[in-house]
Amino acid sequence: MDRNTARFVVQSTAPAYLVPAVRASLPGRVAEALATLRSCSACPRNCGVDRLADERKFCKTGRHARVTSAFAHMGEEACLRGRRGSGTIFFSMCNLRCVFCQNWDISQRQTGREMDAGGMAGLMLDLQAHGCHNINFVTPEHVVPQVVEAIAVAIDRGLTLPIVYNTSAYDALSSLRLMDGLVDIYMPDFKFWSNGTARRLCNAEDYPDRAREALCEMHRQVGALRFTPDGVACRGVLVRHLVMPGLLDETRAIFRWLADEISVDTFVNIMAQYHPENDVGPGSHEAINRRPTAAEMKAAYDAARAAGLWRFDH
Repeated sequence: MDRNTARFVVQSTAPAYLVPAVRASLPGRVAEALATLRSCSACPRNCGVDRLADERKFCKTGRHARVTSAFAHMGEEACLRGRRGSGTIFFSMCNLRCVFCQNWDISQRQTGREMDAGGMAGLMLDLQAHGCHNINFVTPEHVVPQVVEAIAVAIDRGLTLPIVYNTSAYDALSSLRLMDGLVDIYMPDFKFWSNGTARRLCNAEDYPDRAREALCEMHRQVGALRFTPDGVACRGVLVRHLVMPGLLDETRAIFRWLADEISVDTFVNIMAQYHPENDVGPGSHEAINRRPTAAEMKAAYDAARAAGLWRFDH
């Protein structure tokens, strides 16, 4: 291990929510979180419906979150899955509508089942008993109030694992601030740089603006990604960027911004698994109806290094 890498290894790995002041804040934090559902502002859609009364709008999710699966995931980044898996809890009805979504059957359909705070807490404790390294909430942007409520119940029942917030980065700042002290690892995507691309491909023109705000807040809370001595992530920000065909200029802009405005120490997963899916196909979104080439992937890594980034998931 070289000196630079050694800077990010820590000995103390207790979750942030075990700090007494954070635990004492939980009842008030839950009340504040649920109040945002009365006229929903949980995410940047700001639908304004009364989800406590089970009203629904863009995300088609009412009082309770809809959980599609919970399991020890061995396909996440190596620093999350470790040897025993990342304890993923997947939510349906993402607040984006990416035309290329590779999990569209989960993210854009009302699959799974509605689950209250006690039920979600039970899933967390089952994953902990299974030996998972962390609890990994996948696509939680639209159900942050319910997640806060469930974490509070799980802590009272003996949860001691780090919390991973695995997000598209289309998050409301108010929701992220509710998670301050509860989340140990933020894992946001940064998909697009331009508003036009975001409007065309994910039905959210303001996505790049909200993503930049979100990443700044996440880094303020937890800083650069750090690891236990055995290489498992325990605190910090891990940014995912999916390289897409023909969008290298946006990739370059994202990496420059991460290095300049967040930190050159930002840990980045430059992802190669894009393929045409969901609404992408012959006659629809032709510009992205192919996989990225090897040359495009090399150019993405070159752009990251040119920006000054050096910590990559391999």
